[in-house]
Amino acid sequence: MADREPTFTIRDLPREERPRERLQKLGPEALSSIELLALVVGRGVPGKSALTIAHDLLKRFKSVQGVSAATVEELSAVPGIGVAKAAQLRASFELGRRQDLDPEEDFRYEITNPQAVVKAIRASIDDKAKEHFKLLMLNTRNRIIGISRVSVGTANASLVHPREVFKTAISHGASSVVLAHNHPSGNPDPSDDDIALTRRLVEAGRLLGIEVLDHIVIGKGNKKQGTKDFISFKEKGLL
Repeated sequence: MADREPTFTIRDLPREERPRERLQKLGPEALSSIELLALVVGRGVPGKSALTIAHDLLKRFKSVQGVSAATVEELSAVPGIGVAKAAQLRASFELGRRQDLDPEEDFRYEITNPQAVVKAIRASIDDKAKEHFKLLMLNTRNRIIGISRVSVGTANASLVHPREVFKTAISHGASSVVLAHNHPSGNPDPSDDDIALTRRLVEAGRLLGIEVLDHIVIGKGNKKQGTKDFISFKEKGLL
């Protein structure tokens, strides 16, 4: 019988190089995506360490965003990830999404106007130096069932692909969505790129049966001049 290849475990690492110890010493920002995923996965399985499983997750789903959008069934198909670990991963990413909501607000409140959208996400994008593109997913009663950060762009542009937007919406079972992003410059007027992107997303949503209800661009406004700190595409007739 051939000798088995030695298996690698996190305990084989020097203590100071283990993800948990590095997080305690340096903070979560210092850890790689693989290390963070390994901490959520927890324990490995015979023949695979938690770090190896985390690597396999990123390889299978291409990115952290891909892992976050995967279903329990898709996650549990990865060797070493059973239903329990898949549920842990889904729960961790869902908690991350829910931090985008104002903590004083009910996660399930109804979106009836652009002001409600701004209220739901302002706390998570105020004073950001880059554009953050958010997706609010709604049920048939226009109640929020999830908020996702689709992308973080540059200081004056967000990088968004319809595939990421609607994969997330479909995985949440959304009936409709509202798009939103900030303008770090403070001026909420939509750019030509904003308008072109919105039209692409509206068309993609129409093909998939998920209506894009509005796109909100949040700036800062000027109370003295009486200017708004956000723009609604729907109110402006741009949708």
